[in-house]
Amino acid sequence: MSSSYNSSARFNEARRVAIFGGTHGNEMSGVTLVNLWMKNGAEIQRKTVDTKPFITNPRAVEKCARYVDTDLNRAFTPENLSASGGKELPYEVQRAQEINRLFGPKGSPEAYDVIFDLHNTTSNMGCTLILENSKDHFNLQMMNYIKKSMAPASCLVLLNEHPLLKYSTSRSVAKHPVGMEFPSCTVEVFRVSERVDYPRDANGNIIAMVHPNLQDCDWEPLNPGDPMFQTFDGKTIPYQGTGTVYPTFINEAAYYEKQQAFVTTRRETLVASAIRKA
Repeated sequence: MSSSYNSSARFNEARRVAIFGGTHGNEMSGVTLVNLWMKNGAEIQRKTVDTKPFITNPRAVEKCARYVDTDLNRAFTPENLSASGGKELPYEVQRAQEINRLFGPKGSPEAYDVIFDLHNTTSNMGCTLILENSKDHFNLQMMNYIKKSMAPASCLVLLNEHPLLKYSTSRSVAKHPVGMEFPSCTVEVFRVSERVDYPRDANGNIIAMVHPNLQDCDWEPLNPGDPMFQTFDGKTIPYQGTGTVYPTFINEAAYYEKQQAFVTTRRETLVASAIRKA
């Protein structure tokens, strides 16, 4: 499937960029890189761009825990950002409000132009870029550039534009204007389709695991009838959807609490129009 946006777009220059690490305090790649760049940021600075490395959840980093009270990467809702209560609020809600003050306000002209939020996963996804808006030509162009820069290494794009599966992420504080010129391009993405939970009994207890044939097979096709789960007494539960899907976040440990075994995606191609300076 192809989605096309043909008209050229004009944007103001992107001047301020933030790089977040430690949104989840036990995901150490981003923490390590941000700490490195906070000590010596020469590697990430450019003449016309101010780049700020930032530890988003320092208390969780200290504990090497995903979060302290609640998931910071789901905390940037309008309700949380406008909540009163000060120090009585959950720590991550307080932190979301502080980040919104520093890098936002969310949805305002004053917000940072770009936020890169660095994460790790326990699933077998490999390097993955996450896109939240298929009409965001800046991000499409940037992802096309990153993918080409990393070639021949694989770097896939997860499009999380599902209306029921949207997350109020820390990176959502930023806006996305651009200060470079790019021709039109195409970007292959995997659009989020459905969240799939583990099979459970009437009491909510998990009664099956990801089938061995599916484990570690992120981004590989799952066809109707293919093994999907295996019950603890050895029975196979097949996939019963209507067409081929591409699962990812398979058996992500941090998502047990979110009642998610994996998400299904469908492959499509987006076309971004040419963009240039205003």
